[in-house]
Amino acid sequence: MASFQDEEPVIGIDLGTTFSCVAVFDSETQKVKVLPNSIGELTTPSYVAFTNTGRVVGQPAKSQASMNAANTVYDVKRFIGRSLEDPVTREESRRFPYLIIDGGDGRPVIEVEWKGQKERFSPEEISSMVLLEMKRSAEAALGRQVKKAVITVPAHFNDQQRTATRDAGRIAGLEVMRVINEPTAAALAYGLHSGNAESDKSNVLIFDLGGGTFDVSILSMEGGVFAVKATGGDTHLGGEDLDNAVVDWVQKQIEDKHGKPAAKAVKSSQRSQQRLRKAVEAAKRQLSTVMETEIELDNLIDGAAFNCTLTRVAFEKICQPHFDRCIETVKSVIRDAGATIATVSDVVLVGGSTRVPKIQSMLVDLFDGRIELSKSINPDEAVAYGAAVQGAILKAGGIGGGADVGGISSDLVLLDVTPLSLGIELEGKVMSVLIPRNTAIPCVKSREYTTCEDYQTEIDVVVFEGERPQTSANNKLGEFKISGVQRAKRGEPKVEVTFSMDANGILTVTAMDKVTGASANADIKADRGRLTDSDIERMIADAERYREEDMALARKIHLRNALEESVYSVKSSLTAKNDIVGISELDDVLSWLEYDSEAASYEEIQKKCDQLYQRFGVKVEPRSHAN
Repeated sequence: MASFQDEEPVIGIDLGTTFSCVAVFDSETQKVKVLPNSIGELTTPSYVAFTNTGRVVGQPAKSQASMNAANTVYDVKRFIGRSLEDPVTREESRRFPYLIIDGGDGRPVIEVEWKGQKERFSPEEISSMVLLEMKRSAEAALGRQVKKAVITVPAHFNDQQRTATRDAGRIAGLEVMRVINEPTAAALAYGLHSGNAESDKSNVLIFDLGGGTFDVSILSMEGGVFAVKATGGDTHLGGEDLDNAVVDWVQKQIEDKHGKPAAKAVKSSQRSQQRLRKAVEAAKRQLSTVMETEIELDNLIDGAAFNCTLTRVAFEKICQPHFDRCIETVKSVIRDAGATIATVSDVVLVGGSTRVPKIQSMLVDLFDGRIELSKSINPDEAVAYGAAVQGAILKAGGIGGGADVGGISSDLVLLDVTPLSLGIELEGKVMSVLIPRNTAIPCVKSREYTTCEDYQTEIDVVVFEGERPQTSANNKLGEFKISGVQRAKRGEPKVEVTFSMDANGILTVTAMDKVTGASANADIKADRGRLTDSDIERMIADAERYREEDMALARKIHLRNALEESVYSVKSSLTAKNDIVGISELDDVLSWLEYDSEAASYEEIQKKCDQLYQRFGVKVEPRSHAN
């Protein structure tokens, strides 16, 4: 038997809309480690930028977004697994500075300019670039190769979105051992971190509000079994939507102060929009600790500055509809779980957006002040933490079971639920549900059907997911045909259809005629718009081919950002001394950084750093610990 320590690590990745995080279970310390990225930070912006010289991911990509808006891709999780006709895709695509177009077969693709050429990437491919960055961060931090991962998804992700996420992991060179729901991972983290992993709690509510998605789950924790009772949420609600609401409000302030032409100019400028969004995000964060803040932007309108005051009261009024949606979802999930507000024992906050004071106060009021909101785990890291624990449990189970993970047995069981009802289409496009939503998985459900025409010997089995009684309003997952059905009058044959869903949420459907024994089966996935195996293999090869180039560009951008930070720091001190000559020299450097640095080589940027040191005695040191 191999030792636990000898086995290769299984990392846990929280692939977030706005930020991603990676963690691993350390078998020596029996604790989870959240792993830093190349600049020492524990969360990485889910940004990918394409330039004339290469491609970068994470903070370097986010930091240059305002200068390269059309070629900087973010929030792609909102599109993964969706069709181009999806209302969310249509609505969201209007807000982003990058171009979303038809990639064929109803697939949305993102078009950017990369090295002077127009290139197109699927949401899965963009997501794989973020996953690859997390994989590289883990390898640098651990000093060894990483091939296996557990990746988390919003609980309300449908089959197509889950499959697309697995494809993204495969493109990144990862064996995705399990896809688990974010609130389930957070519950596991909460149980271990708080010492409650094997204590009995009947109704633990996980409130997970991230950058782009919102999930609520009710779980029971009994004797090492984590059982999800109900889940609900919105894959189109998060911190970014709060930002959008405030951006719209600021646009109105601009119009009131400077007129409609000025407001239209700001709205039509990708760079102005990126700068405005960055300022709004910073203001939102500040309002978690102060009662008012200033939104200040130099050179926003025809060279003129714009500023306005945003109070916490105003922010809460602007975002109140989003807060109300959160609370209504909480009430709905509590009802679905067969629980009541009075029987909820714990409320665990997950996701950076739960730091908003109004959200916390509304939750406290909902539970009549009876429950103290749990903040024992870092809301930004909880999901990756839980995914890492799940990875360790899977690894321990692979060795033979019985190993301890963080002081609990690898026999710990996670029982999740299916977020949407699953069924087949009957005559008249009626939905016949075999697996209702919030059914515990893995599960097997069967039902008997018959023919609707005389002497019919073939039946089409068409599988859907959704909650509407008519299949036309639900999401088609796939179909197959069973031949050799008993030749008889309509209504006489007996065909048993069985749905079998495994722990990964992969659905297998079988159909068998109980008289003739004829049968057919299929792994049902939403094939429309999915990547083909050849697409995935090509993308894997591309990711490897550009590895060195990506890393070289990232190092250059780290250095450029460090130079910019140093220049602003020195300029601040010279402004206090009224050193006009020195300020003028630094303004020249800032102008070079804005207009000429993208085309500059690493050596040219380093030369500017050396000049800053020689002139002002300031040494530029990029925040980086990995190659």
